[in-house]
Amino acid sequence: MKRRNFLRNIGFTGGIFALPTVMSESNAAIFEKENELVVKGKVVSEGKGIANVVVTDGTQVFKTNQKGEYQFTVKENADFVYISTPAGYAFAHENYIPQFFIPVKGKSGTLTHDFLLDKLTVDDQQHNFVVWADTQMISASDCEQLKATTVPDFKKLMQQYPANALFHGIGCGDLVWDKFEFFKDYKEAIAMTGVPFYNVIGNHDMDLNARTDDYSAETFKAQFGPTYYSFNRGAIHYVVLDDVFFIGTAKKYIGYLTEPQLAWLEKDLQLVAPGTTVIVSLHIPTFTGAPKRNKKEEDFGGTVSNRKKLYSLLAPYKVHILSGHTHFNETWEEGNIMEHNHGTVCGAWWTGPICGDGTPRGYGVYEVNGSDIKWYYKSTDKEINHQLRIYPKGYAKAYPEEMAVNIWNWDHKWTIEWFEDGVSKGTPEQRVAKDPWAIELYEGPSLPQKHKFIEPTLTDHLFFIKPSATAKSIKVQATDRFGKIFEEAFMLS
Repeated sequence: MKRRNFLRNIGFTGGIFALPTVMSESNAAIFEKENELVVKGKVVSEGKGIANVVVTDGTQVFKTNQKGEYQFTVKENADFVYISTPAGYAFAHENYIPQFFIPVKGKSGTLTHDFLLDKLTVDDQQHNFVVWADTQMISASDCEQLKATTVPDFKKLMQQYPANALFHGIGCGDLVWDKFEFFKDYKEAIAMTGVPFYNVIGNHDMDLNARTDDYSAETFKAQFGPTYYSFNRGAIHYVVLDDVFFIGTAKKYIGYLTEPQLAWLEKDLQLVAPGTTVIVSLHIPTFTGAPKRNKKEEDFGGTVSNRKKLYSLLAPYKVHILSGHTHFNETWEEGNIMEHNHGTVCGAWWTGPICGDGTPRGYGVYEVNGSDIKWYYKSTDKEINHQLRIYPKGYAKAYPEEMAVNIWNWDHKWTIEWFEDGVSKGTPEQRVAKDPWAIELYEGPSLPQKHKFIEPTLTDHLFFIKPSATAKSIKVQATDRFGKIFEEAFMLS
């Protein structure tokens, strides 16, 4: 939906009307206070108001009444008033950037605004979405790579689904690399996909000259709207959070969720039935296995310090957390929560075909059916079934008699089996190590030429097999948690 079809009847007036479901009579007197803003209007589709749509200013959370009407006094310092788009409706957008909000910063009086929604023509209980983590462009060349590789790859992927299949995207932070002029190119890439993308703020999307974290998202907000919000599709409740806390010194930040966000989330979730599948998108992962692999303490900028407070709010739900930031691919699962930390669209910062852990540059693909979700990792310029890579014997220099296998989207519910000349040899040995191709491409002070800071990273999705001296062929069979089988073969002679 174009912006002109989404925004209607914005203006300032001198009067208000009472809506008992969202506003008390005492607000009429409060309204007269200087610099206060009352916002009112409707959420409408096909001329009819939509009841029970969540409306918020980022602090207060209300529902529309049975006529689809809302009215409330906006809290001081609010930047936006916005809705949580209900299930069954298309995502209103401007060139595929969702438009579910109106700016209110600095306004006073009465602001009248109707949110217009189009009802979907297909059942959204079945839908799909992709997660683009760290597009992270720092040059015009990077922008061109995004448009020339990832965009057509995604469009080709969608052609493999039914013509009326619903898709949306999540840009999981670090949309650019401190170069805000490239937000324009990011938006152009999104428009080329023809799919609405909800966006997450990353540490490289922040205003680094801001005095405090409170003002570090001004540019991002001007481009994309609120930094924390929710929406719904089918049976799924989606939440986007800002977990990058800027500490007031250029490029210094920690993973942290502020009290205003957590307080808002608590109110938002009170309107979501326990047992619902909730998908939370944020940039910095709440937790990873990197400290254990590297035998180091947690990096304050690498995980979310107050994550357990988030987990507590999410306890009544079935939760998937989607994150980026690390430039490696990893999942963990405990209780009701599974976190998917994604390999990046940019790979190793647009320097080569893989991330530092050997994961191909690419993105996550999620298929939703009711409250159930299946997923896989889509490698850019590769077919869907490209889910593992076998290296020749000795290519991993630390293990000269063995063959390394990288299975980047592995989790603990996968099963792995290897075969020598057609005979099963059981499960390969899983080992924490560095991907041998990543070592070749990135290890050492002179590599890679474009960005010399890049280094290979330890990963636990590497497996090792030791073929016999007479072996002629090796096959590895990996079965994911959904029972889908992926195979790769390697001829030794």
